[in-house]
Amino acid sequence: MPSFSLAALTVLELAPPALIDVAAACGYDHVGIRLLPAVPGGIAYPLMEDEAGLRETIARLDANTVADLEVVAFRPETGIAAFSAFFETGARLGARHILVAAYDPDLDRFTDRFAGFCEAAAPYGLTTDLEFMPWTFVPDLTTPSRIVAQVGQANAGILVDALHFDRSNSSIDEIAGIPADRLHYWQLCDGPAERPATTEEMMYAARYERKFPGEGGIDLVSLTRAMPADIAVSIEVPTAELAKTVDAKARVRRALGAARNVMAAAASKP
Repeated sequence: MPSFSLAALTVLELAPPALIDVAAACGYDHVGIRLLPAVPGGIAYPLMEDEAGLRETIARLDANTVADLEVVAFRPETGIAAFSAFFETGARLGARHILVAAYDPDLDRFTDRFAGFCEAAAPYGLTTDLEFMPWTFVPDLTTPSRIVAQVGQANAGILVDALHFDRSNSSIDEIAGIPADRLHYWQLCDGPAERPATTEEMMYAARYERKFPGEGGIDLVSLTRAMPADIAVSIEVPTAELAKTVDAKARVRRALGAARNVMAAAASKP
């Protein structure tokens, strides 16, 4: 079994200390912490502006470590200098990776800024992992592969999310062509075999209504076999409707059990 991380989006209603407690109680090895919102006005826990909250979060990190920090969403106006406190907070948390998303239509400009961002994050021991999502300007696996190769920074990586991988029609063969040192961790979830009809429906499903691994129609076994076996698996399964009646710990425990089942199936002989 690989190590497992509890992604912030799975239980975004939990502040980092509570997230860590639930993850530890359910058997996770790592957690992801959302310091910045994915969209303007979205839920986030900016510990770089909350010293007391940061200290409490660090104090809870006993059984777990912090795998990744979210979400650096590059837009046309995004500047690198603004992330100094973010990097410092990540270092204090002992974080390993940063999730980066591209919302800048000018990919040349984004690539230049991403290179600078990678360079700025490196002294803090943080990798910078570019996630492709069909509704962003890095919509499929081909695009971040090209950008990461172009920037040439040692800590630059590509983040594969099972749902986005499937919805972008990326291929297993493409994963085989990615240098192993560019894959630092990946995100596991499931979704219906039938893809959403509109971009809006796709975004809603990704942010609020995914399925537990193995309970949908995505070929997770083939994807798991294609990914490096020694990197962390971040379990990202937001289930907003279920959350109305099932508490966070029960959902988190169910997600981990489902992920382990997928890993076991992938490890068995074809």
